[in-house]
Amino acid sequence: MSFVVVLAIAAGVLGLAVGSFLNVVIHRVPRGESVVSPPSHCPRCHSRIRSRHNVPVFGWLVLRGRCFDCELPISARYPLVEAATGALFVAVTLCFGVTATLPAYLYLATVVVTVAMIDVDLRRVPSAVVRPSLIVAAVLLATPAVVDGDWWRIARGLVGGAALVAVVFGIGAVTQRLDASAGALVAMLGLYLGWLSWTALLLGVLATAALSGADAAAGASSEADPGGPVAVAVACRTRVPLAACLCAATIVVVLSTASASGLPALR
Repeated sequence: MSFVVVLAIAAGVLGLAVGSFLNVVIHRVPRGESVVSPPSHCPRCHSRIRSRHNVPVFGWLVLRGRCFDCELPISARYPLVEAATGALFVAVTLCFGVTATLPAYLYLATVVVTVAMIDVDLRRVPSAVVRPSLIVAAVLLATPAVVDGDWWRIARGLVGGAALVAVVFGIGAVTQRLDASAGALVAMLGLYLGWLSWTALLLGVLATAALSGADAAAGASSEADPGGPVAVAVACRTRVPLAACLCAATIVVVLSTASASGLPALR
């Protein structure tokens, strides 16, 4: 078995485990609950999930999507989040290889999955996730820059963060829906794109402008709806989640441009 295959399997297993934890974060953080205590449990009967049923993806399959104790249906989203995180970990690992850069972009994968799912649910950016993540991302990206002696990557990352913030807030000012949490998110995404390459940053800016413009147009349309505040609220709930779309676009750009960024890749 080749080294690449072994590494991909290891990355996938790690991603599945991380995805299992992200399900807890996605469910509890918006509610202001601890992600540590109490242990994972059924929301209806409050029975603690047994260790053998807490294995990512396979536990859900063994239970056939139902609680072992009360048979309450368990959403298929849980194994899908775990599988998606595992797949992203494999893709990122194959793109960046065993380098000082890898931890930074694995961390990006965990953040975008978390933010995207919360945004899909609630149409808001979780400040408890994105604000500390911006600091962690800066530290993780500074490490390979120091190791490789490539300080231009840091400078380009700062430019990227500022560029995406300017685009999103410049366009988003039309609807006045953006806040400091959204600013922290786009700054972090821009930091990652700019650190990678000018090409990644340019593609990220174009995607961000397109998505933010579409969101602003949808917001202006819903606010002009003569149906009253109830109709506006319904329209806002059905709009495409901007943060989730920005996260998805960033991952696509990173994975598609990493091989051309001058970073070592697995062969």
